[in-house]
Amino acid sequence: MKPLAFIHSSVAILAAAWMGYAPGWAQTRAVLKPEPFAHYVEYFNTLAPETITNAVPDAAAWDWLQREIPWFSCPDSEVETTYYFRWWSFRKHLVSTTNGMVITEFLTPVRHAGAFNTISCAAGFHLAEGRWLQDQSLLDDYIHFWLHGQAGQPEPHFHKFSSWFAAAVYDRYLVTGGRGFTTNLLADLVADYAAWDQEHLTTNGLYWQFDVRDGMEESISGSRTVKNLRPTINSYMYGNARAIAQIARLAGKPAVASDFAARAAKLKQLVEDNLWNADAHFFEVRRPDGTFSNAREAIGFVPWMFELPSDTSASLVAWQQLNDSQGFSAPCGITTAERRHPQFRTHGFGKCEWDGAAWPFATSQTLVALANVLRDYHQPVVTRQDYFDNFLTYVHSQHADGKPYIGEYADETTGQWINGVNDRSRCYNHSTFADLLITGIVGLCPRSDNQVTIDPLLPAQVWNWFCLDGVKYHGHQLTIFWDRAGQHFGRGTGLVLLLDGREVAHRAELGPLTGMLP
Repeated sequence: MKPLAFIHSSVAILAAAWMGYAPGWAQTRAVLKPEPFAHYVEYFNTLAPETITNAVPDAAAWDWLQREIPWFSCPDSEVETTYYFRWWSFRKHLVSTTNGMVITEFLTPVRHAGAFNTISCAAGFHLAEGRWLQDQSLLDDYIHFWLHGQAGQPEPHFHKFSSWFAAAVYDRYLVTGGRGFTTNLLADLVADYAAWDQEHLTTNGLYWQFDVRDGMEESISGSRTVKNLRPTINSYMYGNARAIAQIARLAGKPAVASDFAARAAKLKQLVEDNLWNADAHFFEVRRPDGTFSNAREAIGFVPWMFELPSDTSASLVAWQQLNDSQGFSAPCGITTAERRHPQFRTHGFGKCEWDGAAWPFATSQTLVALANVLRDYHQPVVTRQDYFDNFLTYVHSQHADGKPYIGEYADETTGQWINGVNDRSRCYNHSTFADLLITGIVGLCPRSDNQVTIDPLLPAQVWNWFCLDGVKYHGHQLTIFWDRAGQHFGRGTGLVLLLDGREVAHRAELGPLTGMLP
């Protein structure tokens, strides 16, 4: 029998091999060193027995994290711990298959999954999170799996859930700058959009979906069998159309770009005209008989995830409900339905109810939408403090028995995970965290051009310092740090952007900052 240390070493080498590493990999961090963060992985590895092992086992977790993720440090130890925990957890879901690498949601096999235990519901979140890894071959494989995984055809389970897949592919391009890979997907994404048209488009131009196929079963507004018009799938299809138009422009296909830009514009108008309940001041589900559900649900924030509503739209009043204790504000998270509704939390317990409990999936969507509202809309309703407060509540929620934990969904008042802390719920890969911190709190706003835009949603007086180091962006390595007094990192005061270790932009106070790539 080989010594355990040898086995662990061999596993680490194998894990590095499939990620494409060679000995002497380049150091990508300009300010932070990895060693001070090793204790996180040592601690996480003790949280629970490793009953399921995929491509990168716990023994190789530290080796993988050192190579793959941007380092982050801040004065809030809970935020910092959660950041590394979520990457440690994400790594558990990387599976090496005969079709390349894929990403799962559940660690344990589930009946509604497809090949290799894959589920498409959170594929958009998987791409959002994974786009910040150093080696992008994982996401190359994962994208091809969904589009070509069944003998060159789309994986049969791809449309089992609604998806903003094309939008996520384009958003990934904004980070990687991988123009060729992205444009080569254009025909596949156009065909996928046509498949959704065939399956879910109604005669009025909007899309229908069952709540369960939105991944949001047992909701107040929805049904497992009724073809409702939902803000979710219609916003996703708008985002997908807009993304395909952008990808077509990159590919030099102006006719395709014009077609999909027109589709997006038409769908935008239809959503605003038909899914906005003027009496409730909220985007709501509309039933086949034409009536509204008369239930404000977190899915009503989803249109802003893709910036569908106009900046001048009166619909911005919907955001008043975010911090209303009778709306969506609860002690342990953003609820999935308004708390004042008479059917709030009435659909049972432990059967994936979306009738009010706090789901990390919906929280991630709402925070992405809120970031867009704060940056790109003129409104007096919500503030950056609101973003930070809700982000911190999300951080606090990711615990069980005082230890880091991410599960399916939680009681909005006690924080207890409703499906328990068993292997099925553990490390549930159905939401984002690193992407919210990178694009929201730190404020790196991905773009298609050579401008690097930093716009932190962190309120000015909250932290005296933070650093995000080793962000692979358009083929370069970015470092973003804030040091109010210049004493923590010893690299100067203020907000600083480093490009490949060289300062390219600086401002004295926390706020918007721009720099240029070569």
